[in-house]
Amino acid sequence: MAAVEISKEDGILWVKLNRPQVLNAINEELVDGLLTAIERAKKEKDVRVVVITGEGRAFCAGADVKMFSQMDAYKAREVVTKLGKALEELEDLEVPVIAAVNGLALGGGCEIAMACDMIIASDKAVFGQPEINLGIIPGAGGTQRLARLIGWKKAMELCLLGEAIDAKEAYRLGLVNKVVEHEKLIDEVKSLAEKLKRKSPTALMLAKQAVNRGFKTSLKDGISHERDLFSLSFASKDASEGIRAFVEKREPRFGGRE
Repeated sequence: MAAVEISKEDGILWVKLNRPQVLNAINEELVDGLLTAIERAKKEKDVRVVVITGEGRAFCAGADVKMFSQMDAYKAREVVTKLGKALEELEDLEVPVIAAVNGLALGGGCEIAMACDMIIASDKAVFGQPEINLGIIPGAGGTQRLARLIGWKKAMELCLLGEAIDAKEAYRLGLVNKVVEHEKLIDEVKSLAEKLKRKSPTALMLAKQAVNRGFKTSLKDGISHERDLFSLSFASKDASEGIRAFVEKREPRFGGRE
């Protein structure tokens, strides 16, 4: 059984973390599966949206602690570096990435979700960075993305105490975009993916770049970069089509990924 199941349907690349017997805990095979999915999203131009979810009752409960128990510091750094780079590549994909969080999203699982562009959570979802309880700390962006998403003080609390929060609290803090009934999670994500598929692929790519760049730099530099990307978007075929469609009072017919 593959640690990550990858399938494609109507322009959506479904990426399912598939180690339910250990709550989809992260091992090297799972990281390799994520990297394979990312490469497919890059190469297959009919992919318009990526969705990551988990099999069973967890999204991902974090690193496989049994794997960690057999590692020294050098091997642990190698594994977490590989995961961290995978999440950076996930964040930098041209297409939107949605995390459909169906249950536990702890440690590395929370880090995977935070690297996605949007998080839709089941009302059964739970989030947290509990690494402190093992005598270690997050290593794949957990301390950094969490602080930027929910603020310094609350992120400090969650990282120092290692306590989990439910989906309702995650929404209140701004960690997730929406919370839905567990049984409606996949339908909600499909609906969101269909909305994204109707947008300009070029504009989506440039908007992602602008938001991500601004997230990691000063306001002045972010605005400057945004202005450059705006100019690129304005020169695109999709911009011509979108403006013309608005004037003609019809739905735009945007092109595909090139």
